[in-house]
Amino acid sequence: MVSSEDFQKAVELIDKSETILITAHIRLDGDASGCMAAMDDVFTALGKKVKLLLLSPIPEWYRFLFTELPPILGDDVSLEQLQQGQFADPDLVIIVDTNSYSQLPEFEKYLKQADKPVLIIDHHATADGLGDVELTEKDAAAAGLIVYDFIKYAKWPITEKIAEALFVAAATDTGWFQFNNTDSRVFNSCAELINAGANPAQIYYNLYQNYSHQRFKLKAAMFNTLELHLDGRFATQHILLSDFAQSGAEHKDTENLIDECRRIRTVEAAALFVESEDGRFRCSLRSRGAVNVGKIAQKFGGGGHKMAAGLFLSHPLEKAKQLILTEITQQFEKSDSK
Repeated sequence: MVSSEDFQKAVELIDKSETILITAHIRLDGDASGCMAAMDDVFTALGKKVKLLLLSPIPEWYRFLFTELPPILGDDVSLEQLQQGQFADPDLVIIVDTNSYSQLPEFEKYLKQADKPVLIIDHHATADGLGDVELTEKDAAAAGLIVYDFIKYAKWPITEKIAEALFVAAATDTGWFQFNNTDSRVFNSCAELINAGANPAQIYYNLYQNYSHQRFKLKAAMFNTLELHLDGRFATQHILLSDFAQSGAEHKDTENLIDECRRIRTVEAAALFVESEDGRFRCSLRSRGAVNVGKIAQKFGGGGHKMAAGLFLSHPLEKAKQLILTEITQQFEKSDSK
């Protein structure tokens, strides 16, 4: 758990700041989205001027969390505008759900030259120590749980909208309470958030029963690439640029698609390779526990958790798949020998 001393340091940072810039990692997920939306409402209610900034487009199914869609660095706000204070001249920068430069492309350039205090709220094991104050807890199922504890510590009001955002953070990072990181803290916190106004049925519809036709077509294309390895214990799938073109989907539409093949009984680990515009492949990794995919990701410059991680590979698809297969095989061999 985050210590009271660190929470108090964070409260003091908030108290003495008039303008607060909040961002999160590229490829925004539910945890990061929920944290940003919740803190926007909390700090705005405190009379702060809050500026949200995204590093990539937000998936459609998280847009309901925001009254207005935040601007995107590189699309709506240039790096030069950010560096020159034309977008915001913050007294405090808050970064949620990451503590790594690699997850903050372009924004890292601003961060390295800006003389601003930084507050980190994160639950990942990989960390570059970006914050002057860091509320970090690698055993927390979601960064949203840390934000929730922070709000409760400070005794700031929790509205229905804030409760909804934090419920999204916890629910999505636990795979709607199906992943192994779902513990009693998750259920206790979510129960409190429901009592504060979060509506699980409506949230579930917004998140999981609200696909676009384009995303559904992309998912179908991905299914056709399924390959099983190691007697069915490891599954790989891929999505190429041509699949995006044919389906009309976007890269943001790939979120959580990796989890589909884990419905297969034998699959203990999975990898999804998504071709990027720059020719690299983004590899998302998942594990049921026998394989530590976080270590594999770190080896190639990525990061994440033991059971969920990601990385980029600058190799042709078949070479990229072979590299990951080799690492997965070695991990299974170590696990089986214990």
